[in-house]
Amino acid sequence: MPAKRPATKFAIAVLAATTAALFARSWLQMRFLEDGLQRYYAADLSFLVVPPIFLVLALPVFYQDRAFLIRQFRPRGLSLSIIWRAIAVGILIRGLWWATTVAGIAFGVIRNDNPFAIAGPIFSFQCARAEVVVLGFLVMAVMVPLIEELTHRAYIQSALRRHGPIVAIAASAAIFAVFHPPSSWPFTFFAGVVFGIQYWNTGSLWPSLISHATVNGLIQVDWRCLHGIWNPPASDLPLWRLGILATCIIAFALISIFGLTCKRKECRGQ
Repeated sequence: MPAKRPATKFAIAVLAATTAALFARSWLQMRFLEDGLQRYYAADLSFLVVPPIFLVLALPVFYQDRAFLIRQFRPRGLSLSIIWRAIAVGILIRGLWWATTVAGIAFGVIRNDNPFAIAGPIFSFQCARAEVVVLGFLVMAVMVPLIEELTHRAYIQSALRRHGPIVAIAASAAIFAVFHPPSSWPFTFFAGVVFGIQYWNTGSLWPSLISHATVNGLIQVDWRCLHGIWNPPASDLPLWRLGILATCIIAFALISIFGLTCKRKECRGQ
């Protein structure tokens, strides 16, 4: 059943709490960078201040909306089927990003114009220190999805529910994207739309939360363990076979994501 819509003023208050917490995180991250910490480690370490600040600022809203929040995480909204479908959606979203990147490079859309850039491809898999990897997963695969899904799906999307699914899902996904670096806006908006569809169809945060955590966990593997260089020279482009293969993977991922997120009756056209 659809989740009960919270008051608009509560959605604004939660969004403001998220914004304030992230501003505090940005200030602390700058201090860490000035102290010589590595960029990703500084980003993860500084994020540890976000949950307590967010919780303190949003606590009055959460207390008044406690019945609504309990419904978001009700046990009956979680099953093995929901878990595996949500994990599959997360894997497909990350796979879609990789396929899009490969297609962009193969067709010359994504290029490094530096004539001295190493052509590659050269890839290796070597993880950072254990404490860095563990912190990265704790922050990106646990804390970030929980705060973002509470803010953008449970509150913003629910507050916009009266405007219908297109407006509610698209608007919440757009706000969700703005809270990320501009270079990732298209991918983040798409992910936000998928998470929004999951939430709209179930009225539970479990599916979008699990998919979000899966995507972020896979991103952490890329950031912390995977190292690669691939800059094919312009004279070799386009790489038709690789580009067409990547395009087919994109199509497969999109169809699969749709099939895993839509309601069964809607998928059958009933």
